[in-house]
Amino acid sequence: MSGKEKDEKNSEGSGATIKVGPRLLDLLSKLGEITLEDVEINAEELEIWIPTVVPAPMPVQPAAPAAAVAPPKAVPEKPVEILKAEYKPLTQKYPGGIVEVKLGATRSEGGSRGKVVKIGGEAIPSFYLFEGVLPNPPAISVDVFDMEISLPRALKMHVQEVIGDPAAWARLAVDKFGADMITVHLISTDPLIKNTPPNKAAKTIEDVLQAVDIPVIVGGCGDPKKDAEVFRRIAEAAHGERVMLSSVTLDMVEAGVLDDVAKAAREHGHVVLAFTAMDLNRAKELNRRLYEFLPRDSIVMDLTTAALGYGIEYSFSIHERARLLALGGDVELQHPTSSGSTNAWAAREAWMKIGPEWEPRELRGPLWETITTLTLMLAGVDMFMMMHPAAIHTVKEVVQSLLSQGRANSREIADWITVKV
Repeated sequence: MSGKEKDEKNSEGSGATIKVGPRLLDLLSKLGEITLEDVEINAEELEIWIPTVVPAPMPVQPAAPAAAVAPPKAVPEKPVEILKAEYKPLTQKYPGGIVEVKLGATRSEGGSRGKVVKIGGEAIPSFYLFEGVLPNPPAISVDVFDMEISLPRALKMHVQEVIGDPAAWARLAVDKFGADMITVHLISTDPLIKNTPPNKAAKTIEDVLQAVDIPVIVGGCGDPKKDAEVFRRIAEAAHGERVMLSSVTLDMVEAGVLDDVAKAAREHGHVVLAFTAMDLNRAKELNRRLYEFLPRDSIVMDLTTAALGYGIEYSFSIHERARLLALGGDVELQHPTSSGSTNAWAAREAWMKIGPEWEPRELRGPLWETITTLTLMLAGVDMFMMMHPAAIHTVKEVVQSLLSQGRANSREIADWITVKV
């Protein structure tokens, strides 16, 4: 076999060695690309030519001048106290205002009171002393009853010696409780209880007027026809004393007796308490009825008091709405408001024996009455009917603290919870 044949035979066998020669060059010229696997190249010289694209040279930018070195920033010192800034509350003027109502009349005014009580007169929301002045602080009227009644022990222990004697009860309320006014509830006149006649009820009010020299509020039994009879008789008997008849209602309109009561109040110079159940539209309707007979300064509103835990948020809302609408210009709501804060004692939690975690029970009731009163005071109520001496004392202390605009010692206000009752 010649050398040439050996070369070709070797090229066809597995793992053959192919010499780079004319045959490989011929394959490259035809295929343009070949892939070699398991190839061993023995060459003295090997030249591989790979075409490349040479990028154009980048222009040389002139060197920027060296920047000046900034001095190091000073590290701020940590504050050692709260920064002081002057606070200026936003103030505004209101287009409306509350009518001032006077309760009671002195001898020079045709009555026999040693002092009178004025409520209302505000031109600002409750205790917004940064916007104006409060012409008359909230007043407290202490409840007494014209007959023996059942009271929670926490209340009874303070008045048990005078229960059943409204005149003596009234004196106690003035001398020991610091009452600004007295509310005499004539519950014995109820046709379903004793059905006390109007003349006897009038005599009870005369006795109370002689026992104390502060304004008196006359509370009815809730029966519209019987209350109308009693109020007419008392209005005549207490002529000139400027008592408040509590209360007149829309039920009296349906019973056809409201006009008679309003006329009697006007003729004898008294004030009426217009009672409605948490409905401003009905409150305005009742006031419109009364405007036909009474001047505006002879009407006080009672929008209903629901006690703490028994709907106080509804009472707060209705009183606050009434006050803001009045200040906004609603003339039919521009009357002082009253709260029967003793409704707090209708809450079982105020007086029932519940458990050791609710003790002492003697303090729970006055707390209930106090919170009910203060809550509605912040809604704008002007006068409160109350009973417990500790609650009365606390409310008066809070009022003085609010009026002093921070000058009072707040610790003294809380001292009442340590008193022995």
